[in-house]
Amino acid sequence: MKKANNLTLYIVVAMIAGAVLGYFIHEHYEPAAIEVFSKNIKLLTTIFLRLIQMVIAPLVFTTLVVGISKLGDLKTVGRVGGKAMLWFVSASLISLLIGMVLVNILKPGEGIALTNVDVTGASDLVGKTQAFSLPGFIDHVFPKSMFEALANNEILQIVIFSVFFGVAAAAMGQKTKGLMLAFENGAHIILKMVGYVMNFAPIGVFGAIASVIATKGLSIFIFYGKYLLYFLIGIGVLWIFLITIGFIILKKRMPSLLRVITNPLVIAFSTTSSEAVFPKLTEELERFGCKDKIVSFLLPLGYSFNLDGSMMYMTFASMAIAQAYGIHLDIGTQLTMLLVLMLTSKGIAGVPRASLVVVTATCAMFHIPPEGIALILPIDHFCDMFRSATNVLGNSLATTVVSKWEGALELPTQE
Repeated sequence: MKKANNLTLYIVVAMIAGAVLGYFIHEHYEPAAIEVFSKNIKLLTTIFLRLIQMVIAPLVFTTLVVGISKLGDLKTVGRVGGKAMLWFVSASLISLLIGMVLVNILKPGEGIALTNVDVTGASDLVGKTQAFSLPGFIDHVFPKSMFEALANNEILQIVIFSVFFGVAAAAMGQKTKGLMLAFENGAHIILKMVGYVMNFAPIGVFGAIASVIATKGLSIFIFYGKYLLYFLIGIGVLWIFLITIGFIILKKRMPSLLRVITNPLVIAFSTTSSEAVFPKLTEELERFGCKDKIVSFLLPLGYSFNLDGSMMYMTFASMAIAQAYGIHLDIGTQLTMLLVLMLTSKGIAGVPRASLVVVTATCAMFHIPPEGIALILPIDHFCDMFRSATNVLGNSLATTVVSKWEGALELPTQE
């Protein structure tokens, strides 16, 4: 927790330092010199972006394969898995839709007018892109080579391969136990790498803020105030929806569930990691009355497939960045983006700021400058506190509701 708080402090300090330097350049230098400064200082952000891009493919592949392999014998868990997926898909779509609707109504990215910001630093990350179409979408979804998909960071293709691989591994049972253990250890290594990469966040923040403010002045901070406020409105709407559904299904048990998960919620909020509370949440849900077999099956699956707060944020962040760059996305494109995020978000674990990985890849796919992720990075930690707690609420509800549907929700051992 102390390390997470230190990173927050470093990000805030970097944001202030970048703002001071950027404002000094903005006020005292000629436009030509400002352009040179902005281009050079932004190299710090490019380094950070490359490090994020570096972990995209292995993070998706290892976490998704491990998550699916935990299904075990598909014949015996098919019923429970089907009910779980019904909840996961429904909750995911609702979360994504809430983000999409609110960002269209509130428009947090408008008024920044970043169309003249240099995006050449991200051009090699985007690669060759074409106008989004059904044939292009098919090309993005189905891989002809897994190695090519990994090399090119084709996230959807990696997801498809991982699903087939994970299902086949689960069907083979104990024969793949050693391989899955190796994959699980590999996933933990990649998640550790994500933590290392995020240590470079203050440097990326410094370069991004200094570059933007040198070009645009302090008016950029209007964006951060609006962005955080509007995001909190979205989180509030999502919590109201989830708790209402919980009351409808669990009835009188819902207040008790909220009391039981208070501690995990606070830990997730303060550490910005829903994964950090996994052991504690497992213990609390079993004490609440969920059978251990259901908990051990659904919670790991939920951490790959049911990150409600993160998914609401993904549509919100991606479209806010598009608005900041003056890129208009029609409703059809927005719905396509929603479906893409529905797929690409699966397999991303509940670690701090992992959703930025998906937002970065989605921006590149829809011709939105990937470096726009650096625009929201200074405020992202504070958003992450709320979406991590929301992820814990969503997974707690999913596990408890499916337990009740299975007739496996017993009286609490201690409540």
